[in-house]
Amino acid sequence: MSIFDIVGPVMVGPSSSHTAGAVRIGYICYKLMDEPIRKVEIGLYGSFLATGKGHGTDKALVAGLLGMKPDDIRVPQSFELAKEAGMEFSFYEAKLAHANPNTVALHMTGESGRELDIVAESVGGGRIRICKIDGLDANFSGDYPTLIVHNLDQPGHVTEVTSMLGHKSINIATMQLYRACPGGHAVMVLECDQEVPKESLKWLEHLEGILKVTYLSLKE
Repeated sequence: MSIFDIVGPVMVGPSSSHTAGAVRIGYICYKLMDEPIRKVEIGLYGSFLATGKGHGTDKALVAGLLGMKPDDIRVPQSFELAKEAGMEFSFYEAKLAHANPNTVALHMTGESGRELDIVAESVGGGRIRICKIDGLDANFSGDYPTLIVHNLDQPGHVTEVTSMLGHKSINIATMQLYRACPGGHAVMVLECDQEVPKESLKWLEHLEGILKVTYLSLKE
């Protein structure tokens, strides 16, 4: 346990779960998009919906989607800054089953037209968990460079990805595999100890059977 687990994150208040965690969710989504977000539909669930407005959860999420971190003093002005940046945003009540009370569902569209769906939760102390990406299960915190590969559920794809990382001397911290059904769509989530080069991501995107490559870089 670190000192930050005890005293909480450096943040613009008032709540580590409803404010700092919400900013971090938005920020991780911003990094996963890897391009300016032009439109986002934000579904609030549970406590995020019931008490989020009073805690500034709505403004915190938008701030993160603009690339702000929890300690950014501009968080309370995020709505105005989003409009200036040309980012459209809207809120609705998310209908989710068996979800953490501090959960949000986001449908994002980037300036290139790329779309990304994320379901994420704030687990306390400013920490978060990404639960779903484009409708498929995931489970990562955003604390490591993370490679997410959507692929057809066919033999060989896991070997292709892990061999590429080994060739680049990238160590895998954790690896998770999910699939919708046998032979259907699947997803790999690999948290890494080093950053994955952009040329390696482009190589993966062009492999037969690879449907989509999403990457969380921790570089500023």
